[in-house]
Amino acid sequence: MGLISPAARDALQTWLNQQHALKGAAENTILAYQGDVTDFLAFITLHKGDAQGLGALARITVSDMRSWMAQTRSTGVGPRSMARKLSAVKAFYRWLAEREGFEPTAVLSTRSPKFQKKLPRPLAVDAAKALIDCVEIQSETPWVSARDVAVLTLLWGCGLRISEALALKGQDAPLPEVLRITGKGGKERVVPVIPAARHAINAYLAACPYPQEKDAPLFRAIRGGALNPRAISQVMANARMQLGLPATATPHAMRHSFATHLLDAGGDLRAIQELLGHASLSTTQAYTAVDTARLMEVYNRAHPKASG
Repeated sequence: MGLISPAARDALQTWLNQQHALKGAAENTILAYQGDVTDFLAFITLHKGDAQGLGALARITVSDMRSWMAQTRSTGVGPRSMARKLSAVKAFYRWLAEREGFEPTAVLSTRSPKFQKKLPRPLAVDAAKALIDCVEIQSETPWVSARDVAVLTLLWGCGLRISEALALKGQDAPLPEVLRITGKGGKERVVPVIPAARHAINAYLAACPYPQEKDAPLFRAIRGGALNPRAISQVMANARMQLGLPATATPHAMRHSFATHLLDAGGDLRAIQELLGHASLSTTQAYTAVDTARLMEVYNRAHPKASG
């Protein structure tokens, strides 16, 4: 942050602290915000020719914003990442304008580049089962196969994020019938653990050569350290190639599948939102690929007025 004026640097740090303390933003989110806004402030400094104090930042024009976006895109940043960077800059400017008493229209009116949101593609029930069966015979080391099956069963059977599954410690096993998970932004949720997930973890622990230590990771890498998410992604990549499944069959797709298969079995969307730990119902709708026709079908079947 050497190019940025001390006043701008202090303002950014204060804003980041507030995002963390008041809004419970996750560490990764804070780091992304810091990088995105720092890059913007550094560009403005070079663009204008000197360190920009808060007064100068209040005088940013639409032309300045276009120059920043053009320069950022020229470095190979795609529309989705550009939209994220602009969103971070806008959030910072909203706060800064309120604190400093200026009108942030030039920044806030800047349009985000259009990009197609990729709808998650859940796996069919048969495909999810086939993937787990295939993963079971991937490794020549039996305990590693048992470990990979246990991780994927947790993602599909409990709707965990890969980071949440790999954050489990030795003290969490044997898994109870209900698990407390701390998700994004420190948000806690309660997740029922299906018997298949408990059995898979017990089978892994029985085969694992490393002792189950209270504070050590539950899922161990081949040399005994913490398991890296990339290892699970690679295992799934190998399995999906063997089964002829699309590239969308990733570890995260197992979490999508958890939600969709629950919904298909008659689960309630709000309850699924709670199980996934989503702050917004719209995120859950995207996960479960719910369309209006499907919602109307559920409504017409379930609402007392709909039938008569």
